[in-house]
Amino acid sequence: MRWTLPNILTVLRLAAAPLVPLMFFFLSRPFADFAALALFLVAAVTDWFDGYLARAWGQESRFGAAMDPIADKAMVIIAVVVITGYSGMNPWLILPSTVILFREVFVSGLREFLGDQSRMLKVTRLAKWKTTAQMVAIAVLFLGTGLNYYEVGHPPLVGETSLPWSDSWSDLATQAGLLLIWIAAVLTAITGWDYFDKARPFLRDSDGH
Repeated sequence: MRWTLPNILTVLRLAAAPLVPLMFFFLSRPFADFAALALFLVAAVTDWFDGYLARAWGQESRFGAAMDPIADKAMVIIAVVVITGYSGMNPWLILPSTVILFREVFVSGLREFLGDQSRMLKVTRLAKWKTTAQMVAIAVLFLGTGLNYYEVGHPPLVGETSLPWSDSWSDLATQAGLLLIWIAAVLTAITGWDYFDKARPFLRDSDGH
């Protein structure tokens, strides 16, 4: 592996994934929520920069091509698990989260099974939009959990009055996050089916079944 800046950013993002739950181990809430949010936002920004810089500087590598999607999946999966736990196992969050987790495991399994043929499952433009939607949704949900924990022991951030479309800022962030993660789940399911459809010819036995 060459220690180029794009590869360094990928490694840092991969290392940041397990730090998300550690924020809740070492920090009290809501500081842990906001720290996890900041860490996740930095990781999301580096996700864009490492790919852009690798292409712009001609520093694309096999290491980057392999580790970049792994870092993305690690960040998303770990963050989804943490948010689901701290959101009281909200069923409106569990269902889209399950779709996201299933798809990531399923596609990773397909790529492993296909081996050299996995090149046909290259990342599509819609898959990139899917990843962006996931990261935005997770960031907004972290904001919602942090604000909710803050408002439990403090007056609502909007004072004595409530927002015309929501009871509090935490409710607004949570509702927006749930909407975004449902959108992300739909995109995730569509891209998962697209990859499966491309892989189907290689899943048939020699007798055609």
